[in-house]
Amino acid sequence: MYRDGVRKSIWQEEIKRISSEADDRQLFDVAIVGGGITGVSTALKLQENGKNCILLEAANIGFGTTGGTTAHINDFFDTTFDEAINDFGLEQAKLFAEVGKEAQDHIKDNIKKYGLDCDFEEKAAVLFALDERQAEKLKDIVAGASKVGHEMTYTEEISFPIPFKEAVIIPNQAQFHPIKYIKGLCEAFLQLGGYILEDCICESHEEQDEIIVLKTSKGEIKTKNLVYATHIPPGVNILHFMTAPYRSYAMAFSLNYDEYSQHLGYDLTEPYHYYRTQKIDGKTLLIAGGEDHKTGHEENTGECFSRLENYVRQYFDVETVYYSWSSQYYEPVDGFPYIGKLPGSKGKVFTATGFRGNGMIFGTITSQILTDIIVHGKSKYEEIFSPSRIKPVAGFTEFVKETAEVACDFIKDKITAEKIASWEEIKEGEAKVIKHEGESFAVYKEKEGKIHVLKSTCPYVHCEVRWNGAELSWDCPCHGSRFNVNGKMLTGPTVKDLQRIDIEERE
Repeated sequence: MYRDGVRKSIWQEEIKRISSEADDRQLFDVAIVGGGITGVSTALKLQENGKNCILLEAANIGFGTTGGTTAHINDFFDTTFDEAINDFGLEQAKLFAEVGKEAQDHIKDNIKKYGLDCDFEEKAAVLFALDERQAEKLKDIVAGASKVGHEMTYTEEISFPIPFKEAVIIPNQAQFHPIKYIKGLCEAFLQLGGYILEDCICESHEEQDEIIVLKTSKGEIKTKNLVYATHIPPGVNILHFMTAPYRSYAMAFSLNYDEYSQHLGYDLTEPYHYYRTQKIDGKTLLIAGGEDHKTGHEENTGECFSRLENYVRQYFDVETVYYSWSSQYYEPVDGFPYIGKLPGSKGKVFTATGFRGNGMIFGTITSQILTDIIVHGKSKYEEIFSPSRIKPVAGFTEFVKETAEVACDFIKDKITAEKIASWEEIKEGEAKVIKHEGESFAVYKEKEGKIHVLKSTCPYVHCEVRWNGAELSWDCPCHGSRFNVNGKMLTGPTVKDLQRIDIEERE
């Protein structure tokens, strides 16, 4: 398994093990936890700035969301500039707009500096409204963009065969192959003296006077600074109530004609659909994404792929479906990501989360923000992205809503689990959370009859997991921890597996 799901992503062939020589250093300047674009970019940037760094990954480089992204490099965001102006003010919104351009420049600089072959292409994007309501929303988006100096121009034609009411074209966007890109960054990091340790689960950390002791599955590691680039940090923290895990779905199709759009495309539905092309093994494919929902809140995740495929087939002459996969990201309650010092820490532990659907940009800018803070003591983005920021208005309603939903999920699943008298009641190919002899279990029976039984309670804060039939995983609806059918942890914030049960011993 090279990524956190059983479905193969379009990037997966490039995911390989990346090893480094054994290291005898007793103390690092910075330990970075997480081997996606955020962690790898940050490790390289810090190493370039003279810090001795170690990069730790629980599985393999690219295992998580970076291996499942659709890799749009766009400098307009899921949080629109008009929303940013309304919630944070014009000056903060202008600073927010700088992020996209600066992150794009970092990516292009890395590609040029290290000679990376990562299928990078600069493209324009089209943002289009499908009905009158969306057209009004687009009008607000364009007005907000104008106020912060971001170019969006109305157009009467788009290069996608989708009927639309209004559309704008947005220049200077891009795309790339995310795994080829971070592999190149890893190689550069190693050449600069960095150290990469895969299959290393970071279980906890302890802040002492001058150092941080990191407890891992491969022993203790001592560091002066610690960066959690894991979407959401482990341990109970306020950020777990300020973000919510979501899943997004993507598919790659060949078409019955050669007229593939050369634009990035986005509609304004809720949730929105997004499009791009990618050449794999000499064949051009259309990548389409959408059908987002909160993790653990879709009863039949396989239907998400069916809905996405049916939607694409309405407008495109599809030949073959080559890939279908899903991925996880986190939504912040107030629309801005959280990048900086971990709330509750003494100031040497850092985190980055809440990227919404803009992980390539925010993962990249994290490298500059955290390097500026660790090396120079400050960053121009430190205040607006501070994980400790308090906004009484922006995001407060969402904060209350998310907190209430977590509480509801916690209680509901505890009392609604189906009771069974015997394991034989579970049908082949079926998965469910059940109560048996007064205890709750997550049970999956393969079509050949083999039964996998796990304790159904997530080790993190003891919510009950739910079945994800599309990825054959058990997902926690409260904070996004995920596990495979054998209980192995796929994604945090948990750092522990689900407990496996030997049913023969219990009978």
